[in-house]
Amino acid sequence: MWAYIIRKLVYNIPVYLGIILLTMAALRVRDPVAGYLGKNATPEQIELLTRDMGLDDPFMVQYGRFLWQIVRFDFSEESWAQPGRSVRSILIDSIPPSMSITLPQVAASALLAMVIALISAYFRGRLVDKALVFLAVLGMSISYLVYIVFGQFFGAFLPQHLDWDVQPFAIQGYLPWLTEPWNWVTYCLLPVMIGVVVAIGYDTRFYRAVMVEESSRDYIVTATAKGATKPKIMFVHMLKNAMIPIITRIMATLPFLITGSILLEMYFNIPGMGRQLITALIANDFPVIQAFVSVLALLFILSIILTDVLYALVDPRVRLS
Repeated sequence: MWAYIIRKLVYNIPVYLGIILLTMAALRVRDPVAGYLGKNATPEQIELLTRDMGLDDPFMVQYGRFLWQIVRFDFSEESWAQPGRSVRSILIDSIPPSMSITLPQVAASALLAMVIALISAYFRGRLVDKALVFLAVLGMSISYLVYIVFGQFFGAFLPQHLDWDVQPFAIQGYLPWLTEPWNWVTYCLLPVMIGVVVAIGYDTRFYRAVMVEESSRDYIVTATAKGATKPKIMFVHMLKNAMIPIITRIMATLPFLITGSILLEMYFNIPGMGRQLITALIANDFPVIQAFVSVLALLFILSIILTDVLYALVDPRVRLS
C-alpha cells in the first residue's frame, strides 16, 4: 500500500506543478501590484511594492521561488490586506474553523443520507419511497441562502426575542473547540445543521440511485434464494457493496466543502478558508490568493489518493497496483 501511495504522489507531482504554474500565470495577466494599490498609486509606490514582492524577477525565477516556499511551507510574506499578519498565520488560523464546520457536516449528512436512501430503496415504489424522494427534491430546490436566513431566524433571533427557556445559537464569531467545547457548539452547531440540511437532499438522491442499482445485482438474487431476510440483504450485503460510489462522492466533495462553506462563513462571520479567500479576492491580496490556491490544489490531489486507498480497505476485490 505504501508503495502505491508513494507512486501516486510521484505521478501527481507534474499535475501539481502544472496547477501552480497556471495559477501564477493567471494571477499575473493583470499587474497584481497595480490592481491592489489602485489607480491613484504613484509609479514609485508600484515599483517599491513590486521590488519588495520580487515580482520584478523573471517569471520562472518567481515560479521556482514559490515552489521552494511550498516545500518548506514558508509563506512568511505579509498579507497586503491584513498588515502585520503573515500569509502563513492566516492560512494556519483559517484551517481549524473550516474543518470544524466541514468534517461534522460531511459525516452527519453522509450518515443520514445513507439511512434515508436505504429506507427509500427498501420501500421502493411505495408511498414512503415517494415521500422521501419528494422531500429530497424539495430540499434541493431551496436556495442555500434561504436555509441560512431561516436558520438564523429560528435558531437565534426568535428564541432571544421571545424569551424562550432555550439558549439561542450565536450567529457571529467562532471559538476553538479544544479550548471551549460548549461554546464551540453554540457557535458552530447551527451552521453545521444548515449545511447538513442543504447537502442531505443531493446525497439522498445519489445514494438511493446507488442502492436501487445494487438491488438488481446477481448477489442479491443469490442471497434471496438462500433465504436471507430483506433487511439483512440491504443493510449488510448491499450497503457494503455500495460503499465505493459513496466513498467517491464523499471524498470528491470534501475539498469543495472546505471552500464551499463560503456563505456559511460569511453570514456567521467564521474566519475559515472560504471567507479568507473571498476577502483576499475582493482586496486583491495577491500573496494570500496564491498560497491558498496552492494548498487547496494539494488537498484535491491528496483526497484522490485517499479515495483509492479507501477503495482497497472497503472492497477486498480492489487491488492497489
